[in-house]
Amino acid sequence: RRLQVRIEPVGNEARRYGGGSLLGVLLAGQFIANVDTAIVNIAVPSIAEDFPASPGQLALVGAGYLVAYAVLLVTGARLGSLIGARPVFLGGLLVFTVASLACGLAPGIGWLVAARVAQGAGAALMVPQVLSGIQRYFSGTSRVRALGYYALALSGGAVAGQVLGGLLISANLFGAGWRPIFLLNVPIGALLLVAARRVLPAEVRAPGRIDPCGVSLLSASVLLVILPLALGQDHGWPSWAWLCLAVSVPAIGCFVLIERRVAAQGGRPLVAPALLRHVGVRLGLLAHGLTTMTYLALLFVVALYLQQGLGMSPAYSGLAMVSWVAAFGLAGPLLPRLPARHLRRAPWVGCLILAGGYAAIWLYLLAGGRTGPVLFVLLGIGGFGLGISSNSLIGTMTSALPRRYAADLSGVISTNAQLSGALGVAVASTGYGSLRTGLPAADAFAAVLAGFALLAVLAAAAARRATSQRDGEL
Repeated sequence: RRLQVRIEPVGNEARRYGGGSLLGVLLAGQFIANVDTAIVNIAVPSIAEDFPASPGQLALVGAGYLVAYAVLLVTGARLGSLIGARPVFLGGLLVFTVASLACGLAPGIGWLVAARVAQGAGAALMVPQVLSGIQRYFSGTSRVRALGYYALALSGGAVAGQVLGGLLISANLFGAGWRPIFLLNVPIGALLLVAARRVLPAEVRAPGRIDPCGVSLLSASVLLVILPLALGQDHGWPSWAWLCLAVSVPAIGCFVLIERRVAAQGGRPLVAPALLRHVGVRLGLLAHGLTTMTYLALLFVVALYLQQGLGMSPAYSGLAMVSWVAAFGLAGPLLPRLPARHLRRAPWVGCLILAGGYAAIWLYLLAGGRTGPVLFVLLGIGGFGLGISSNSLIGTMTSALPRRYAADLSGVISTNAQLSGALGVAVASTGYGSLRTGLPAADAFAAVLAGFALLAVLAAAAARRATSQRDGEL
């Protein structure tokens, strides 16, 4: 009986191929998708030297990927539940790999933007299968451990994008400038395609069909939110950006009404209403969104502070976050070893540690510190707190629902993280830029960190309420 509980994958096909190989393939897909979310931030100046492009076109090189990725995540999750995670993961990975090749060989800015949109679409098909796969094939302490590695792939991929971007562009391999940051995905993607074909289990298709009206409304709603957040700052927050955000509210309301009608008529809505009725899931999404918002915003603001404020190199800026990821990774092996009574407290305790890390950096800057080993150590405190909170919050949400909701929850968690991160980057970068007009870089950075600490405290309050909720009847 004890051995049955500790078996990692649950299912004949998963046991046949081995839990470690299955998890490795899934997380590799998540990792490379997150690398390409961040890697272009470092490359934009080099791209501008090669291609005559407007600021708006250069912004689309980064935003095109993010927009397509965020808009299609829930649809990708539902496709995985209808036709199987294996074909959707493989299809998404193939699109991502081919689009990476197109990015690396792009002859002009228009080609590059289109290829980046295709990259984001491929990632949106691939990524939801990762978390839903962990929910389907892992249970007990094995799931907690797998979720720890999943969270590390999320955080590590974003930081690796910055580090690799800085190092590859600085190296200027074969005189190719920025192109290797995309071409590197091609051999990795090809190897991963071979491995995924061997390792990912085939599944029986679920009955039902995708809801085209729901897909259209949700995609439009997410687009109305993510597009102004991704491009608004670069265009000086024009009226169209505010109009999109305003229209997104009734669009989301229409989506909710349509989905309720589909469910009432016995159909299968794009997002199961029972999922968002669960109080623990709603509060968990709020806490996870707030912490993710601060982390992705921190990545952006740290780069501005170190490169523009202190004159450091892009490589230095990327390496500064390595301590964060290293500390983040400690949470994965640590959480399964905690007694159940302590594991239940982990979501809100992790949020408080994250808040403490931000507060410690704030005090360091106010005391006259600027960068160096002390800053890196303090960043590690925040990374450790985020690792604990992120791992345990995802674990709390996924364990609160039956396995049949795996695809719905995977798409919602991923979309929530992307929208929260985009909002955090937009607000924090705008705030930092405004403060920089009248304050030194360190003071502006400190003010932003104070806001991050407050948001982490609010996340702790939401996480504590989420863990106090009893699992409801679905």
